[in-house]
Amino acid sequence: MRSIWNGAISFGLVSIPIKLMNATENHSISFRQIHTEDGGRIRYRKVCEVEEREVAASEIGKAYEDADGTMIPITDEDLASLPIPTARTIEIVAFVPADRIDPLQMDTAYYLSANGVPAAKPYTLLREALKRSHKVAIAKFALRGRERLGMLRVVDDVIAMHGLLWPDEIRASDSVAPDAGVTVRDKELDLADALMDTLGEVDLADLHDDYREAVEEMIAAKASGEEAPSAPSAAKSDGKVIDLMSALENSVRQARAARGEGSDSGSDSGSGSGEAEVKPLRKGAARKSSRAEPKPPSGKKPAKTAAAKKTTSGAGAKKAASKTASTSKKTASKKSAAETKKATPRKRASA
Repeated sequence: MRSIWNGAISFGLVSIPIKLMNATENHSISFRQIHTEDGGRIRYRKVCEVEEREVAASEIGKAYEDADGTMIPITDEDLASLPIPTARTIEIVAFVPADRIDPLQMDTAYYLSANGVPAAKPYTLLREALKRSHKVAIAKFALRGRERLGMLRVVDDVIAMHGLLWPDEIRASDSVAPDAGVTVRDKELDLADALMDTLGEVDLADLHDDYREAVEEMIAAKASGEEAPSAPSAAKSDGKVIDLMSALENSVRQARAARGEGSDSGSDSGSGSGEAEVKPLRKGAARKSSRAEPKPPSGKKPAKTAAAKKTTSGAGAKKAASKTASTSKKTASKKSAAETKKATPRKRASA
């Protein structure tokens, strides 16, 4: 991996030389802009407004636009000489429990690598201290022209850093919640719980980008002159207000069917009927149901199907007949023994 920033972690009086590398990568498919009439590329040119000519990248610098429109030039040297300790240092300011970090603050993720052999010892010390404390480190650092907030944690045997948004960069959620007061019934919550249990857990490593794969297939089809695969028609809404209970019950039923499990009687009841019966799901049911039976090629029937059915039915018939005969013999034997037992005391009485 290529490092994008070199500096050090400041851990009290301990300094750990490190390299910063991106921990994530973008797999999105990018498109170019074209002129639809002739397919020509549309390009953006950087033009100086004063001279009205295109300029090269080497001639372009930075500036801050003042309120009155005045441009104040800013150089890389100006930024590098800022009197802040985080210019080339990730300065740890505190250690806190991981659950204190709001996921809304999470930003780009990075890997921190020890820069050189002497850095291995203090790097390992910080890594093991984070592991044992079950805490994360809160740090400040400067990257790409601004000071940022970060969170250091251990991933496998590597110290990872998540860029964090500053608290004042998180918008308040007051205006987002529904305005009208809504009451949720226990029966609806029970069905929602049943749906959550039915969907179960998932291994995140098994998830993939269906949209990107569909775009790649479409591009390959168009490149080879074939017809691009069409999307299934989406169901149109009739504008009616949905019955929440019915929607939840149907969702549970469909989720169980997808996992290869039959729906129980409780989830088949209509809206307003009794409590839905929730049965615990067996682990691994989803994986078993996803393994479909191999299908024979189109137009060919699997060999020996009829023979297998006849053999099975014949064997079943013989087994049933044998069982019936055995049962009849046992019944007759028991009946005879019972009659003999009854007859004996009568003889003794007459004597």
